[in-house]
Amino acid sequence: MIKKYTCKNGVRIILEEMPILRSVAIGIWVKTGSRNESPEINGISHFIEHMFFKGTKSRSAKEIAESFDRIGGQVNAFTSKEYTCFYAKVLDTHASYALEVLSDMFFNSVFDEKELEKERKVVLEEIKMYEDTPDDIVHDLLSKAIYENHPLGYPILGTEETLQSFTNDMLKQYIHSTYTPENVVISVAGNITDSFIQEIEEIFGSYEAGTSEDKKMKPVFNKNCLTRKKDTEQVHLCLGFEGLPIGSDDIYHLIIANNILGGSMSSRLFQEVREQKGLAYSIFSYHSSFEDSGIVAIYGGTGADQLDLLFDTIQYTLDTFVHDGITEKELINTKEQLKGNLMLGLEGTNSRMSRNGKNELLLGEHRTPDQMIELIDSITKEDVNRMAKRIFTKEFSVALISPDGKLPKALQ
Repeated sequence: MIKKYTCKNGVRIILEEMPILRSVAIGIWVKTGSRNESPEINGISHFIEHMFFKGTKSRSAKEIAESFDRIGGQVNAFTSKEYTCFYAKVLDTHASYALEVLSDMFFNSVFDEKELEKERKVVLEEIKMYEDTPDDIVHDLLSKAIYENHPLGYPILGTEETLQSFTNDMLKQYIHSTYTPENVVISVAGNITDSFIQEIEEIFGSYEAGTSEDKKMKPVFNKNCLTRKKDTEQVHLCLGFEGLPIGSDDIYHLIIANNILGGSMSSRLFQEVREQKGLAYSIFSYHSSFEDSGIVAIYGGTGADQLDLLFDTIQYTLDTFVHDGITEKELINTKEQLKGNLMLGLEGTNSRMSRNGKNELLLGEHRTPDQMIELIDSITKEDVNRMAKRIFTKEFSVALISPDGKLPKALQ
């Protein structure tokens, strides 16, 4: 059972007791990411995530790492376009200690100049590593094509230029204005009791920060083609369609449609592109949902001489998907797959903590697994077919990385 408590300063605490386990997962979720940035400070959310591990008033970077190593725990963090998360997983006997270390990082990081310079180099190497993976870059290129100059089109890592501009004062100011209590959710799952809420409130329940101003502009979906020349063995192709925001009533219609199209090994795209024609090793579709927007994307990687055939095969698959609709067998199989993934994914404390934290941060509501299964079971063929027509009959954007940067002939 999920329990929610709101501190007097606005910090929300979500706790799910799992008494049959011996682990506890704790996550500090902050509603800020690359979407909250301007072009001049693009990447600052991600850089702050790194700097939280580089030392506090009482712990060095090494001591932070040792704090979790010596209790057999795990600690990490990640930044997305709309939120940042710092989390740890430990034995239940070490839950209070893990909370204390995480909160020390959250409140007392010093952003030492020497550490800042070292971490600047580390993130620069992360950017370079990312540049060496064109099958990753192409998805950022697609976001840029779709959202253009809107912050949802910015890379999460930032750029080499913006990275060099970050200072101690800039980091502290950004935290002051975005890490505000109403933007913070503490999510805990595992072998823990209600009394742990009091421990969290004592630490997080009274801090103050700046006033968070929600100045987000609603993004507009744009039809564009962006290409990059890169010396690669394959061409990397992405098609992007307008999807749904995360809170849409029809989001599960889209989840099922996407899974049938390209979300599994039995999907239409996988079977047609890889199994039938042998055009690609990697071919799939996915949806990314944000607060007020969404993308449905199709990715395929193939040899340069097969780009036209790959694009034509994807188009053929989409055409038949829209015009012929799905089969009853596809619907049943996908429902069972989604229900299986849902239930299996909820057997760990980390997955429960993540699900609860994200739901509270972005939706403010929590469906039980039984409610989600009931919702999945209620979806009909007609629902999915309507969604396919709604999504895949509209104009789309294209991103391509290849040795010559030339689009498929059908798009030239």
